[in-house]
Amino acid sequence: MGLTLRQMRYFAALAKERHFGRAADAAHISQPALSAQILDLEQTLGVRLVERNRNGILLTRDGEEVLQKVSLILEQVERLEGLRRSSSSMLDGLVRIGIIPTVAPYLVPKLVPCLRNLSASLELELKEAVTDRLIVDLQEGRLDAVIAALPVQGDGLETVSLFTDRFFMAIANNAEAILMSPLTETQVDIDRLLLLEEGHCLREQALSVCGTAGKRSLVNFGATSMTTLLQMVSHDMGMTLIPEMAIPTETARNDIRIVPFADPAPSREIGLIWRRSSGRRDEMKALADAISDRATTNR
Repeated sequence: MGLTLRQMRYFAALAKERHFGRAADAAHISQPALSAQILDLEQTLGVRLVERNRNGILLTRDGEEVLQKVSLILEQVERLEGLRRSSSSMLDGLVRIGIIPTVAPYLVPKLVPCLRNLSASLELELKEAVTDRLIVDLQEGRLDAVIAALPVQGDGLETVSLFTDRFFMAIANNAEAILMSPLTETQVDIDRLLLLEEGHCLREQALSVCGTAGKRSLVNFGATSMTTLLQMVSHDMGMTLIPEMAIPTETARNDIRIVPFADPAPSREIGLIWRRSSGRRDEMKALADAISDRATTNR
């Protein structure tokens, strides 16, 4: 049987206390068990480590040499264990995050400064793309986590909800159409409904909210970004669904009016997704907590 960390820790305790009884108490074992472990260590190394006397023990010359090496080993083990503990509870090193386009512009400006304050050693890499593309990158290891609307499809994934994002209707301030507030789906003129292009989950959510899932032929325009969509709305070219998190930014730069839906108001659930096999669950939980805090601030 080779050397064990247990034997080295017991020997270090004995060298410190210079007494079998006190060393056994410090190591939380019986004195006979400690003596047996030290004897096993001596036999493994083939040298005598301690001299017993009436007052306790003395280290032999070999014992002193072994103590120096054992102390170095235990110090390195402690550093490794400390690294494991810290990395399991905080963000550290490179973290690659994918974010869907209808979340990224409104979350990233809040999130990046927060994460930098949370961990000085954090290196953040962000990618914006539609959900399906991000999930492929996540599963193939090009991303560590994805922020997207739940639910998502994919094997071996874990998710946690970050926040609920309610939907509103955006129309031009000078719109010819009059929408009563609160709004119901029967008041939505689907001929004037503007949507993001195919592939954006917000497109599908808008179709569902407005009851147009079976009438997609009536929707014949798809914008590439939320910004483009709302600029068109501000020029009274139609109306569109807007997430609550986008309202402060978009109402400041577009001449639009926000109309709430009648209760129960439609919404989407934004979540964090990561690979179960990554072994970074605690780190992802820490990231999720940071995102939830920032996303719900000053909404």
